[in-house]
Amino acid sequence: MRQVCTFAAVILFSTSSLASIVLNGTRVIYPSDAQDVTLQVNNVGSSPVLLQSWIDNGDADAKPATIKVPFLLTPPISRLEPGKGQTLRIIYTNGTLPMDKESVFWLNVMEIPAKSVAGTDDNHLKMAFRNRIKLFYRPAGLAGYANDAAKAMTWSTQGNNVLANNPTPYYVSFASLSVSGKKLNGTMIAPRSTLVLDLPGHAGNKIDGSFVNDYGAIIPFNALVK
Repeated sequence: MRQVCTFAAVILFSTSSLASIVLNGTRVIYPSDAQDVTLQVNNVGSSPVLLQSWIDNGDADAKPATIKVPFLLTPPISRLEPGKGQTLRIIYTNGTLPMDKESVFWLNVMEIPAKSVAGTDDNHLKMAFRNRIKLFYRPAGLAGYANDAAKAMTWSTQGNNVLANNPTPYYVSFASLSVSGKKLNGTMIAPRSTLVLDLPGHAGNKIDGSFVNDYGAIIPFNALVK
């Protein structure tokens, strides 16, 4: 009886040491007065890989062919030899985004496994590693500085929770937030918006936190709940 060989592929967000692709940055800032911006991608593995790259508007599960965003990304598909690099170029194509605050999108770079060598056992699991980082469209002339936005926020109470208010035109990406020993990780707050956080909200409580700046560095800060 003929043996039936199966192939399975799993897409993982890239935090594994098995991934070969390294992005030269943890976020991309697109100034509105730029003609384009670029991101360098390097293959640090020992085998060739195929790359599929696309931009989404927040739905991590959306199929690339169905996504509509005001950006052109080239090349969308490429082959990258071991030890080589590839420059991804992003071009803004549509002038409909707000000009009084930042907008956020996500840049995806998927590493597709190399094809199996003929004659080898195909009964194994193949994993496609996916990097997904934030892409911020930043209009020219916004008040203040993005890296000061976290310190400009105000903190108050709503019921037993903390209410975070961001009065700035910038997104703030928190690496961590902690109040009275309770922690939150990975929270992002939009420009000129408020967010109810699942943290104990009592006046006088000290907030210890950190945010990610334009360069991907984690910057500590603290504040008081009022």
